[in-house]
Amino acid sequence: MCRRAFITALAAAAVWPRLARAQQMPVIGYLNGAPAAGWEVYVSAFLRGLAETGYAEGKNLRIEYRWADNQYDRLPGLAADLVQRDVAVIFSDGGTVTALTAQKATNTIPVVFMTGGDPVKAGLIPSLNRPGGNLTGVTIITDLVIIKRLELLRELLPRANSFGLLLNPGNPNAAERSADVRAAAAARGWPITVFQAGSDRDVEAVFATLAQQRIGGLVVQADPFFFSRRDRLSELALRHAVPAVYEDRGYAEAGGLISYGANRIEPRRLAGVYTGRILKGEKPADLPVQQPTKFELVINLRTAKALGLPSSPAPTR
Repeated sequence: MCRRAFITALAAAAVWPRLARAQQMPVIGYLNGAPAAGWEVYVSAFLRGLAETGYAEGKNLRIEYRWADNQYDRLPGLAADLVQRDVAVIFSDGGTVTALTAQKATNTIPVVFMTGGDPVKAGLIPSLNRPGGNLTGVTIITDLVIIKRLELLRELLPRANSFGLLLNPGNPNAAERSADVRAAAAARGWPITVFQAGSDRDVEAVFATLAQQRIGGLVVQADPFFFSRRDRLSELALRHAVPAVYEDRGYAEAGGLISYGANRIEPRRLAGVYTGRILKGEKPADLPVQQPTKFELVINLRTAKALGLPSSPAPTR
């Protein structure tokens, strides 16, 4: 063998193991309806869960990230792209609409979802204990405790004579949440007005209207669009003196008055663990959907003082 041929063969032998390892490295598809900005802490939690099962991004695992930037009509195309790439598992983060999109995109690739609603009622799975099919995951049931948020706001504002509910009309759950809250408010004799905002301009207009109509307090729907604008929502609520309640502590940390809901970091870690277990051979059908056991009530004392409110509502169960 000539010297040049020998060197070429030697180089190929050195490169081949690396190529083989790259080809064998599993790929996860990460699908989210929100923008990437502000989601870093939740992605980190998901990666921690994967690490607990022995997987590390860039070492023995690759992740294809797809973000819809709150444009829900982009989700089907992003999901289809992941399916075409033949990923090993899809992690659907960012709510029920993202999970439903992943479900429609494939009935063979395992899907681990993270949702705030009831996955059985949404049609994702037939049973929490035995999901069946190719889907399983975690629900933080944030949509289901929206009535409790209204009750907390009422306890904090006992003299309020009207309330508002802020919904994103682009969220498929908006109509159902509106009906739920309207019914609960009517049963308690609390007047409530529904407002919709699907753009930054809408948000500005809604808060101006809230101030004009002297709405006593506002309940904000759990939605990636609102969460990605939590700083702006908190700023507008304080400027217009509108006490508001939200689903995640991120709002209270951004200056929002009060939040109540399940911690959103731990569920992502659990989703990461499930994803790793599926990569190791377990079937989604055999992994029960996990639910939160603890809920957080967070009050921003500085905002409460600025609004002239007491520092805490009555105890809640």
